[in-house]
Amino acid sequence: MGCMRTSSRVVSFLTGVSVVLGCAFLVEASDPPDDLMLQQVALGYTDPVVVTGARDGSDRLFVVEQQGRILIVGGGVFLDIASMVDSSGNEQGLLGLVFHPDYTNNGYFYVNYTHDPGPGQDVTRVSRFEVSAGDPDVSDPSSETIILEFEQPASNHNGGDIHFGPDGYLYIATGDGGGAEDTFQNAQDLGSLLGKLLRIDVDTGNPYGIPPDNPFVGQGSPREEIWAYGLRNPWRFSFDRVNGDLFIGDVGQMAREEIDLQPASSAGGENYGWSCMEGDLEVNFNPCDGSPLTGPILVYPHNPECSVTGGYVYRGDIGGLNGRYVYGDYCSGVIWFASATAGAWSAEVFLDTAMDISSFGEDDHGELYVLDHDGGVVYRFVSPSLIFADGFESADESEWSAAVGN
Repeated sequence: MGCMRTSSRVVSFLTGVSVVLGCAFLVEASDPPDDLMLQQVALGYTDPVVVTGARDGSDRLFVVEQQGRILIVGGGVFLDIASMVDSSGNEQGLLGLVFHPDYTNNGYFYVNYTHDPGPGQDVTRVSRFEVSAGDPDVSDPSSETIILEFEQPASNHNGGDIHFGPDGYLYIATGDGGGAEDTFQNAQDLGSLLGKLLRIDVDTGNPYGIPPDNPFVGQGSPREEIWAYGLRNPWRFSFDRVNGDLFIGDVGQMAREEIDLQPASSAGGENYGWSCMEGDLEVNFNPCDGSPLTGPILVYPHNPECSVTGGYVYRGDIGGLNGRYVYGDYCSGVIWFASATAGAWSAEVFLDTAMDISSFGEDDHGELYVLDHDGGVVYRFVSPSLIFADGFESADESEWSAAVGN
């Protein structure tokens, strides 16, 4: 896949580094191979928003369609709950999927979706489902156990991503409730689950337990599920599978998009600043609570970018790319590689594409994928020199390019 659109835009990061966005590969000695590219894996999806492996040794790849289906690449429908999902808004739908760390034994997986129990009553629902007892490629749609449910006052800023951390707890990203300028003043409100990163224990309690080391446990009015706050619309976040660092892509309003970092050593409780800050800008749409603010590690301005899609630290087999944080922008299709030197983060452009980048994802081996929301295509980062020289993956493209059944 070559460059699809040229550009001479400049992005200024919080680190003070300015880079020209161009249509070129990185070629420094420590950079990824010159032939690094995006390989089409599968196509024919409708509004894909999640791509992931199950980490169960099966090497299967799962794709979530926003209107309520989970499909297996090269296979069939794993789960169809479209009748339960409200996907009428651009930021509503089936938005998150994660498999339990012990999925091989218990068959549990978790989803995050928008549900409409009645007119004007949208809620976010985090539920557990189970794989079918007789077929590992099909789940049981009647097995739903609702874990957590909370109201959504508007159709936008649903967040929706969910992941298990290295600690075995389930982390849930929630938007601020929608509108503009934190209309409902949720992001700084510790009595609200909105505008937060939540952390719960799905292996204890009914339907869940509160980890005893969550930062607001026993403090009275704050919700004890809260792990971090001051977020606007954390559409995609991820853990570094090697060191446990947590990266959050928080979608901005009109001026800044940001990437936030929570190191694995954190005890939680970070305030990322919305809505008194937008990225590195003071905006004061609503006052912050007076606690110290944790600023972003990377920011970029709007126009033509407008919606950051948080990514992953690459931990696969492509030399030079390992350890770099890969992320993109939904509106412009730009994909960046970021890294830190002496604690200072900077980023360079990998490709300027025509994709509507809705998500990145990892397979069981740490190889990295990217989704084109409008095009319905799954791509993978590959190096042809590795494919042919090292048996990195079958070079038979027909194996990866079959249309998805509908």
